[in-house]
Amino acid sequence: MQYKSTIYLLLPLLFFCCFNAAAQKKFTISGTVRDAATGETLIGASVKIDGPNGKAGTATNGYGFYSLTVAEGTYTVNVSYVSYQLVTKSIQLSKNTSLNLDMKAGNELTAVVVSARDRKDQNVRSPQMGVEQLDMKLLDNLPVLFGEKDVLKTIQLLPGVKSGGEGNTGFFVRGGASDQNLILLDEATVYNSSHLLGFFSTFNADAIKTADLYKGGMPSQYGGRLSSVLDVKMNDGNSKNFSMQGGLGLISSRLKLEGPLIKDKSSFMISARRTYIDLILKAAPDSNIKGNTLNFYDLNAKVNYKFDDKNTIYLSGYFGQDNIGIKDLFTNDWGNTTATLRYNHIFNSRLFSNTSLIYNKYSYSVELLDEVNNFRATSLIRDFNFKQDFQYFSNKHTLRFGAQATHHRIAPSDLAPGSSSSFNPLSIENRYGLESSAYISDEYNVSNRLNLLYGLRASWFSLLGPGTFSTYTANGDIATSQTYERGKFVQNYFNLEPRFSASYTINERNSIKASYNRNTQNIHILSNSGSSSPTDQYVMSSNNIRPEIADQVAFGFFKNIKDNAYEFSAETYYKWMQNQIEYKDAARLLANADVESQLLFGSGRAYGLELYAKKRTGKLTGWISYTLSRTERKFAGLNNGSYFPARQDRTHDLAVVGIYKLNKRWTLSGNYIYNTGNAVTYPAGKYEIGGVTSFFYTQRNASRMPYTGRLDLSATLEGKDTGKRFRSSWSFGLYNALNRKNPYSIDFRDVPNDPTRTEAVQTALFGIIPSVTWNFKF
Repeated sequence: MQYKSTIYLLLPLLFFCCFNAAAQKKFTISGTVRDAATGETLIGASVKIDGPNGKAGTATNGYGFYSLTVAEGTYTVNVSYVSYQLVTKSIQLSKNTSLNLDMKAGNELTAVVVSARDRKDQNVRSPQMGVEQLDMKLLDNLPVLFGEKDVLKTIQLLPGVKSGGEGNTGFFVRGGASDQNLILLDEATVYNSSHLLGFFSTFNADAIKTADLYKGGMPSQYGGRLSSVLDVKMNDGNSKNFSMQGGLGLISSRLKLEGPLIKDKSSFMISARRTYIDLILKAAPDSNIKGNTLNFYDLNAKVNYKFDDKNTIYLSGYFGQDNIGIKDLFTNDWGNTTATLRYNHIFNSRLFSNTSLIYNKYSYSVELLDEVNNFRATSLIRDFNFKQDFQYFSNKHTLRFGAQATHHRIAPSDLAPGSSSSFNPLSIENRYGLESSAYISDEYNVSNRLNLLYGLRASWFSLLGPGTFSTYTANGDIATSQTYERGKFVQNYFNLEPRFSASYTINERNSIKASYNRNTQNIHILSNSGSSSPTDQYVMSSNNIRPEIADQVAFGFFKNIKDNAYEFSAETYYKWMQNQIEYKDAARLLANADVESQLLFGSGRAYGLELYAKKRTGKLTGWISYTLSRTERKFAGLNNGSYFPARQDRTHDLAVVGIYKLNKRWTLSGNYIYNTGNAVTYPAGKYEIGGVTSFFYTQRNASRMPYTGRLDLSATLEGKDTGKRFRSSWSFGLYNALNRKNPYSIDFRDVPNDPTRTEAVQTALFGIIPSVTWNFKF
């Protein structure tokens, strides 16, 4: 009887629980967000769902996919994206639902918007720290050298990012060297991202859809570099209509074609750019100039095919080449080649997959044309890469996990002498390596105030045969040497890389964030220059070179005011670096089979404060960024083992950017930059041998270059709106409008007619440079 009484008492409770469970049954709404006019997927679009039974929000991933899970009921779906009209849909959610959404571009003729691509308050709410998402439309109005729109020049106007020098696309992030930045183009590594010795970047802005820079709190899916990731994605191609756009400038022209192969199912994009300085040189009356070569060209191409709503395949590629030569003296050619085959598959409303096969190669050649000592030197680095990435979406979690394997080949140097050369042929052994990784991360929306992003990356690196591998003493002599057959493991390294970021929203306008990251690096550059050079030499971790390791902590305060019209952030960071690489005094790096004997290994540290203020809307928009920082290195064989400034150490970096929408047709813009000069090593004295003056040096990087200051101005005139598809615009620019002679290099020499005295000679590359470009689109 007591048993039956208990059952009777429990039945209402069980009924209530079952009823409540049924009432709280949840379903998932998912889909892809695209541009209604072109069919391009929109990355980072804000998707919100709101109803009486709950609400949720997310942003589309790197392929335009979103997924949200809420209780059964009637909801309103709102989708927003910068420069696009708001999309609102009403749905009855009673089962897992697929909802693809198309967005129309907004009509913003009276104002300019400067913003990241996702929700307006994302900078406050997101747990991700140190990330900058470039709006590619912004590049149309910024003044740049020779009028060439440039992603790499634009990111140098952001806090924590330092320019590699006047006119240079090389950059340093939070104390890292130039080779400690991972640059990706459609997931393929770009080893040298510059054209014409760094004056232009490899990225043709017409072909680029998005560019995201991670300088702190790096997500676990990225690895292989210490300081930053620049993730650049190409346009997929217009799947609705055929279109053409391009531009004619003073030194280069560009053209992009895109359109459907099968409407709404398959599309293509091809974009080309070329300089014609060499054509101008051929027309020069001076015969000494006429035979010289100076040009670059690049080609971006992409094609995709959509099998159905769950399966899409993409094939993209890039080819770029530079050619520089002085008649009868030398030629210098270098270039990048990348190819990416990618397959997107949606398993269900919550699980998204991306599989990639990637090829990339960077090579250069230098040929000396002297009649007596002529030779040709070549070098390359080549990768084959496989990647598998998954994303799983649940109510409060976005889970990422995957694996990657890359086979590296480095051909350091092949020297082939000419028929009349006194040089001996030289071929340094190729080096092979296998770099693998696996990762998992979770973005956890703990509450309306607290968001976490945490994960772990495991990385393996194996140096492989064939070849002879040596170890060296402190004096650079060979200590041991051993020969390995093809495929044999020479050296293995394993590292765990924890990643953690958190944001706490104080209120709708204010938040604080913190992050900790560990990163490792197994591909290193040996260079005598402060920024990237075509002849930089690549080496792998080995018996002598251990993986570089960096640990970084960062804290930040983020604030929006006036309905997110103004943004402000302050971030501070401290970075510890292990196994840093420096070369010995008088080191011989090029064409040296024992180049590892010329290296020193030590530690580093970098710390700083980054301030950022941005006005996002209205006729006048822009930002101010300021970085106060210190970057130091320490090596037992230099400066008595004490810390000294790294070459990229600069105390102050300031950038002011303004864009003013004068009226429907005219947009005016300008930027001013100021930065402390780089740390350099000046001679401490000199001596004379056989009538030739030689300088000697003591402390490394104990002096400073003069500061750099530059004002750039531009104006854009939009063509009259005739209602037809054809549209055009004119861009006018003044680079270095104040005509300041900023230092590029400083050399020392004897004073003419008085060799007892020494003078410093400063070289400046640019004075004031005007530019004009005609852009068109139809």
